Amino acid sequence: MADVMGHAPPNPRPMTTPSARPALLSLDEVLARMLAVARDRVIPEIEKVDTFDALGRVLARGVVSGLDVPPADNSAMDGYAVRVADLSAPGALLTVSQRIPAGVVGAPLQLGTAARIFTGAQLPAGADAVVMQEQVQVEPAEEGGLGTVRIAAPPPAGQWIRRRGEDVQHGAEVLAVGDRLTPQALGLAASVGASRLGVRRRPRVALFSTGDELVMPGESLRPGAIYNSNRFTLRGLLLAAGCEVNDLGIVPDRLDATRDALRRAAQHSDLILTSGGVSVGEEDHIKPSVKAEGWLEAWQVAMKPGKPLVFGAVRRAESPAAAIAEALFIGLPGNPVSSFVTFLLAVAPVLRALQGMPAALPPAIRVRADFDWPKPDVRREFLRARFNAEGGVELFPNQSSGVLTSAVWADGLVDNPSGQVVRRGDSVSLLLLSSLIGS
Repeated sequence: MADVMGHAPPNPRPMTTPSARPALLSLDEVLARMLAVARDRVIPEIEKVDTFDALGRVLARGVVSGLDVPPADNSAMDGYAVRVADLSAPGALLTVSQRIPAGVVGAPLQLGTAARIFTGAQLPAGADAVVMQEQVQVEPAEEGGLGTVRIAAPPPAGQWIRRRGEDVQHGAEVLAVGDRLTPQALGLAASVGASRLGVRRRPRVALFSTGDELVMPGESLRPGAIYNSNRFTLRGLLLAAGCEVNDLGIVPDRLDATRDALRRAAQHSDLILTSGGVSVGEEDHIKPSVKAEGWLEAWQVAMKPGKPLVFGAVRRAESPAAAIAEALFIGLPGNPVSSFVTFLLAVAPVLRALQGMPAALPPAIRVRADFDWPKPDVRREFLRARFNAEGGVELFPNQSSGVLTSAVWADGLVDNPSGQVVRRGDSVSLLLLSSLIGS
């Protein structure tokens, strides 16, 4: 079944039954399939927003500088602007002819004089060096004058001068399409005079959890119930990724309720995200519901934590003719750490692709393992780890997928290949949580 834009589901396969044991797919293969779909569905709407309010947004149009930055040669120090030719001998004495604070354009520098100048002030014509104020001897000024300065040693030409266009040259693209706007990127845009920026509309994500055992914090915890931590974790991750979140809460473990939630979620969402209900239990209704309302692939991913993953789309009941007629769907496992890790490694790249950003995972860093891992899994493992005082990383003692404490404690995930034994002192790859969450 193709959508109105002509996109078909990526190699749809039949749903598996409890008796079947589907082959494990690598995380790389799963990501490639998901991103092949997401890259065809980049959010088309572009908004113009004030640069002041654009933090976290993703550029849909590049930012090109209409000026040189700095716009003129200026002083990098508080000191004195001089002509090097006037300082051929040590201890030269120069009359201070003018005072140039930042924002003031001085007169051309007269021969045999110096100009008192301050950091950021435009260099006067004729000056070709700046001497720091700490390196001059100021002589008392006569009444009505600015005094004289003695220069101990002749400076090299160009000393303490910031050249015109040293930072940005006129016509240079300073920020590219697909860049996420960080605080420093906003400062750079402002430095070239960009008051408004063309950005992609924020991704709209509908979020809900399934499970009759789930209750909200503050409610009575009846026997057999657990608090719904995934709702808080996933909503926080979506907000950190720059999304608008439509939180539909907890959906009862019934097929009709799940299908109704999917239909409601699809109407105004680019992506529907759920946690729980993607395994093979009799009370897990996500897969049959998505299949009935659209299409899906149900995967077993060779990663730990995380294994079951559902990817598909849900039809919209009403959709403008020019719009894609379905919302993408991702179903995450229910265990808290599995849900957290799978979001970072699979959902976050899809969100980046929908915004026209580079979707690859951030690069890992190589660090020293201050731990032993003698019994690796056959799946690719993502071990919660933290830097220690010696500059290596150590593991959280309990790597269970239900121990959310490990995700709070950790600085990153050790990306350990299938079957890889780790011995103390080995070099391992670490994916920093700050990069995974903030990318």
